[in-house]
Amino acid sequence: MSSPLDFRGKVVVVTGGGKGIGRGISNTFLGAGAEVVICGRSRPDSLPSDGGREAVFAGCDVREYEQIENFMKFVTDRFGRVDVLVNNAGGAPHAEAATASPRFSESVIRLNLIAPLNFSQVANRIMQQQETGGSIINIASVSTLRPSPGTAAYGAAKAGLVNLGASLAVEWAPRVRVNSVIVGLTQTEQSELHYGDEAGMAAVAATIPLGRMGLPADVGNTCLFLASPMASYISGASIAVHGGGEKPAFLAAANAKH
Repeated sequence: MSSPLDFRGKVVVVTGGGKGIGRGISNTFLGAGAEVVICGRSRPDSLPSDGGREAVFAGCDVREYEQIENFMKFVTDRFGRVDVLVNNAGGAPHAEAATASPRFSESVIRLNLIAPLNFSQVANRIMQQQETGGSIINIASVSTLRPSPGTAAYGAAKAGLVNLGASLAVEWAPRVRVNSVIVGLTQTEQSELHYGDEAGMAAVAATIPLGRMGLPADVGNTCLFLASPMASYISGASIAVHGGGEKPAFLAAANAKH
């Protein structure tokens, strides 16, 4: 009896799959036997790999619809199908909402909301023609659930992404399932840019109920489950992968008085 987490013969697309959380997702699917195709504006120095198998890279600016179409044509020409799409590419630099330019805000929303919508639309056209359909997974953020000072447009876009997933799950059922993963504080190769040195990251980890920051593999394992037959009745859902979230600030304030 084959494992429901055996992805041999399946084709998985991970946008922004060459670094950070995206790389962890790519490695997880490679480890499960899938053919993994990643995209980005530039080729990473090394490709995600597992057990001697590497991801395939093709250049694509996810903000450009024509490039999305060309990229997905490349995938289907090479592999003949697309079983899973993980909309992972995203992010935003810090910018105060009071002074951010309209162009900046529009670019953030375009990357984090419009691009996943466009990618999903193209993937859906392919998946609807497949007997086994497909699975689309949107990578959201805890900024979806809480205020996002300094990245207000990003938080708003990620909140919109979760709602988008719920809507597409209704429109594209029953052949295509759509879900969202709400990712918490995660340790990647760029963590020190956000949280400082090891002491700073340890202090951040101490605020998380499970006592550590997330790892890209934690997100990858969740995506693997959502794309698998084990989640065949899960669609339109959002799963928080955040170690229990953030401890309420009032608890620390109250404890400080004692």
